[in-house]
Amino acid sequence: MSREKILLASIHDVGPRAEAQVDQLADLLAELLGGMNFAMLVVPDHWSEAPLAGNPAYQAKLRRWADMGVEMFVHGWFHKDLAQHSGVAAFKAKHMTASEGEFLGLSQAEAARRMADGRKLIEDIIGRETAGFIAPAWLYGRGAMAALAESGFPLAEDHMRVWRPETGETLARGPVVTWASRTKGRQLSSRFFAGLARVGLHGLDVARIAVHPGDTTVPALISSIRATYTSFAARRRPARYGELLAD
Repeated sequence: MSREKILLASIHDVGPRAEAQVDQLADLLAELLGGMNFAMLVVPDHWSEAPLAGNPAYQAKLRRWADMGVEMFVHGWFHKDLAQHSGVAAFKAKHMTASEGEFLGLSQAEAARRMADGRKLIEDIIGRETAGFIAPAWLYGRGAMAALAESGFPLAEDHMRVWRPETGETLARGPVVTWASRTKGRQLSSRFFAGLARVGLHGLDVARIAVHPGDTTVPALISSIRATYTSFAARRRPARYGELLAD
């Protein structure tokens, strides 16, 4: 018997720093997916400018979303990358993100501390366990990978897979469909890839589509997001990341 095809949807960079944009994306995905069938990646203190601690109004909003069924992932701590990189890591830091790969250059001890602190903060806010950990920009250095393996998080994700950190078992494979708003060139290339995905990725058992607050600033990206979610949701069931563990 073939595996049921599912869609995993997510909103990145959730927090008070981009509150209006996250609200807009949450409303959009709820409309396109027929309910709160998506995950949120929560940043505890985005760029040291928007701490969840001491913000009871936003904490209540997160708790309300979680009560409605939204999965909550820990998404780094600051999201900002302050490390100095060399070699492959320097290439990733320069070309795959704009100073956003917080966990690319951390030591194991520092990565473990930020993971644990983020988990405690968010779980205290939502009153339940978090769904897992996803590094900012989906970038993990050696220290982060070592810390993640010992963290107790049930799930992790990068650009190409979802896995169980404790064992390294891959639970889903395939590229995540996402958009980039930083430059015109990145906007065009991400829209082009999304168009290809709407044709070529329907064979995947698990499709993943992720949006970011910056996407809301570009109408053409929102149109592409609408078309992409509509295309995939017509062919598969919107699901929860946690279902991968049941399989």
